[in-house]
Amino acid sequence: MRFSLIICTYMRPEPLLKLLKSVKNQSLYPNEILIIDGSTNKKTEQVLAENDFSSLKYFKVNAINRGLTKQRNYGLKKFNALTEIVCFLDDDIILEQNYFKELISTYKVHQNALAVGGYITNEVDWMKSDGSNNPTNFYYDEWMRKEPSRFKLRRKFGLLPDATPGFLPSFSHGRSIGFLPPSGKTYEVELIMGGVSSYKKEVFNELQFSTFFEGYGLYEDADFSLRLAKRGKLYVNTAARLGHFHDTAGRPNRFNYGKMVIRNGWYVWRVKYQNPSTKAQFKWHATALLLTIIRFTNIFTTDSTKSKEAFTESMGRVVGWFSIIFNSPKIKL
Repeated sequence: MRFSLIICTYMRPEPLLKLLKSVKNQSLYPNEILIIDGSTNKKTEQVLAENDFSSLKYFKVNAINRGLTKQRNYGLKKFNALTEIVCFLDDDIILEQNYFKELISTYKVHQNALAVGGYITNEVDWMKSDGSNNPTNFYYDEWMRKEPSRFKLRRKFGLLPDATPGFLPSFSHGRSIGFLPPSGKTYEVELIMGGVSSYKKEVFNELQFSTFFEGYGLYEDADFSLRLAKRGKLYVNTAARLGHFHDTAGRPNRFNYGKMVIRNGWYVWRVKYQNPSTKAQFKWHATALLLTIIRFTNIFTTDSTKSKEAFTESMGRVVGWFSIIFNSPKIKL
């Protein structure tokens, strides 16, 4: 199957170069690579000029097309007409050698798939299940991992998700793909991470990435996944492995990030649940409040730099929460 790789980047020339070197070593190489650069300087362009990568095309976008969702939509206008699968990767990713081979093969096994996501290996430590039922661990498909403290606290308040990993609970605040184990299996989901995603080309005849998610685009992938899941099947192949090495360059300040956590999170919840029950609404707000309090306590449990970030982000979350009450976003389905 012919496939194109689109990489949207912003002010990260060195991480991008590391990603492209891992693409170069793939056992299955993309038919084309499109770099959509929103940087405000020429460093990324210079790095690419100094290194040779086969079938690479570079596009520098202006301010009008800058921002993750805008750059992705821009890239969708540029791929080859013969392309069957469109892949997206964040610019701070490093692939294992068989990433594309495993990812693309999923479409042959699951011919009903509209989208397939890859699997990040370096963010969670998993172990084979010991057969116990210890509440300090999370268990799934004969594997186990440490249960994060926020979920331990949510358990005490009756706010654990009522959906399996990769699916959105009735009151949102669910378990991400990071709660699927490294089993090598392929799992059906309704949420895939945009930075490690792929889609059948025909998906984009009807859908584009929402421009509601300006700039950094937090949760834009969840919005797109949920709208797509109404049309067909989505999967994550845990054998399509990669590392995500979070780079702070190009990220919003912590206040804006905190505001997006609440406001964008509310938006995504309402994309799937337009008319949630009173109980679900209560649980959404209760969970948002609890997570904000947890973030606020980080002011007192971390060093001075992290403490300032925790305070700023907490204030952003509070402002975002009040903005939901007095000026909630308008949902575009």
